[in-house]
Amino acid sequence: VTAAGDAMITRPMSVHKENSFLQLAELFRSSDVGYANLEMLMHNFEHSPGSGGGTYTGSDPSNISELEWLGVNLVSTANNHSYDYGENGVITNINHLENSKITYAGTGKNLSEARSPAYLETANGRVALISTTSTFPDSARALDQRPDALGRPGLNPQRYTTHYHVDKTSFEQLRKINKQLGLEEKRTALRNFRPQGFISEDNENEFTFLGKKFVSGKTFAEHTDLNKRDMDEHIKWIKDAKRMANWVIMSFHCHESGEVPSDPPEFLVDFAHRCIDAGVDIFLGHGPHITRGVEIYKDKPIFYSLGNFIFQNDTVKWQPSQNYDIHNLDFSSTPADFYDARSNYGSRGFVSNSIYWESIVTKITFDSHKLSSVQLYPINLGHGKSRAVSGRPLLSDNTLGNTILGRIKYISEKYGTTIKIHDNIGEIEL
Repeated sequence: VTAAGDAMITRPMSVHKENSFLQLAELFRSSDVGYANLEMLMHNFEHSPGSGGGTYTGSDPSNISELEWLGVNLVSTANNHSYDYGENGVITNINHLENSKITYAGTGKNLSEARSPAYLETANGRVALISTTSTFPDSARALDQRPDALGRPGLNPQRYTTHYHVDKTSFEQLRKINKQLGLEEKRTALRNFRPQGFISEDNENEFTFLGKKFVSGKTFAEHTDLNKRDMDEHIKWIKDAKRMANWVIMSFHCHESGEVPSDPPEFLVDFAHRCIDAGVDIFLGHGPHITRGVEIYKDKPIFYSLGNFIFQNDTVKWQPSQNYDIHNLDFSSTPADFYDARSNYGSRGFVSNSIYWESIVTKITFDSHKLSSVQLYPINLGHGKSRAVSGRPLLSDNTLGNTILGRIKYISEKYGTTIKIHDNIGEIEL
């Protein structure tokens, strides 16, 4: 399995001939599985915008064949851009993928379709992929069908809750503010109006303030809990896939972080471990657009984020009016005007920091169903180059490669993972 992170493709790949690019393509082509997270909707802008944010994604559907040329045959589609163009965008993206040779998972015409595994047939066994995300507008969640009502097209969600622990003095101050502003009274009135249990009860040790749950404790901390229904559903489908395929891959798109951006949130670590316990063979995380650490858990690899793979989000052809409005741009403004304004001409956002343009591709090998090697290949997406050039991955040179691999090595140590670096390749000790 050769796996990469977020693929935000808007331009052809097959016209390029650099050795460092063709060698990267060969990694995918020579593997049974070539995986990436497709964080780009394939459509011709025939739909009105939905619940998006940042970049409203859109790419010429012909670029699916460019991914095929590159050696990608398996993609996840559950991510924060799945609903950029509403349910019509979801269906159109699915239709284009259905007409390709790429297997996909993570979105569907209803929740059952979005949750269910996709299966890729390979010479060395049948591979199942389940794709989910914790980062999405609520309207993007696929909904179940009923005998008397259609489901809603959308993505496969993994919801979570956050609760903030504060010391007793701060807790009492927050309760006072809540009461003095009249928020407590409003919440009580709403609780009495809504169905019983719909709005949680407050007590002496925990209460909700401005939509956030606060808990009285001795220290300050942020904790997260997985939504039980979503987790149970994922376990169900993992166990189903385990009986239907030789290999099971779980894809998770997560923008949320721990104390620092390179740390996964508490719930993601919990989710990954539960997935491995249920039968997942490979856990592939992505979302924050940077790399995170690697853990070997019960002899199975967990990548908390593979970072970016193809990062061409500044050459999406069109953006909706609300994106222009944010930057006080009128109808005479062009897409380049918008992209320049949101980065303040290269001084803010993704283009201002090289960390978003330095990632890895991993090659994972099993022998007789036992993990035998995990290799890390550093890639360079062209930070500092013009938007007409940047965003396409190349295998990095040794100097940058040592930096990329050294970072992965350092942030993986907390999981007890040892990475040896030799000839610009990282090798995880198993």
